[in-house]
Amino acid sequence: MSRSVLFIVNDPVAPPAMLGEVFADLGYDTHQFLVVPAEAVAEPGIDVVFPDPLNYDVVVPLGARWAAYDERLLDTWVAGEMTLVRDAATAGVGVLGVCFGGQLVAQAHGGTVTRSGAPEIGWRPVDSDSPELVPAGPWFQWHFDRFELPPGATRLARNDSATQAFTVGSALGLQFHPELDGPLLDAWIDHDGAEAVALGLDLDELRAETARLQPGARKRLDALVRNFLERVVRQPCPS
Repeated sequence: MSRSVLFIVNDPVAPPAMLGEVFADLGYDTHQFLVVPAEAVAEPGIDVVFPDPLNYDVVVPLGARWAAYDERLLDTWVAGEMTLVRDAATAGVGVLGVCFGGQLVAQAHGGTVTRSGAPEIGWRPVDSDSPELVPAGPWFQWHFDRFELPPGATRLARNDSATQAFTVGSALGLQFHPELDGPLLDAWIDHDGAEAVALGLDLDELRAETARLQPGARKRLDALVRNFLERVVRQPCPS
């Protein structure tokens, strides 16, 4: 029986990238739902009717340029997306939250999201308390906020700047961007490269480092998704 995954594309410049490839390689039918279209990014507090998460086996809320605690969004679609996440978890649907999506998962389950005192952009070390679920390694970061764990959650990974991964029920929340590949980095640099420069990064060096580290990150991402499906969602993966 085929399985399906819904990628919630909160921001038009934050697509699934390598995550879409991994789920497709595992035989999942992949679907995307765009929350804020390009013409609305300047005024993102729009009304959104989300798909029913129970129509899918896995839901993946992705990144965004905004804050999960932005009042403009809390009163509109962030509230709806948090309801979707909770409904999915109640029904046992797998939820894999990425960066903003991971923050939203934490917030939906009673955790908090705040501005970080140590924003991260680029490839950063991540220490894993559960490498059988979340591999350690350099993972790509691009975030200015951070989450605090919701009640009952289990911390899986961290670094000096933030908690990097946790589980709660059938959800896995990540602070880092495992989906990042070269084309996605180029899109983010075109959109927000000044943020990286302000933190002292050289954009050409960041591109070169990404080209060097992406193959290893792709292998770790494959392991992460398989582990998530088998250990958190309890869905068998093809060998």
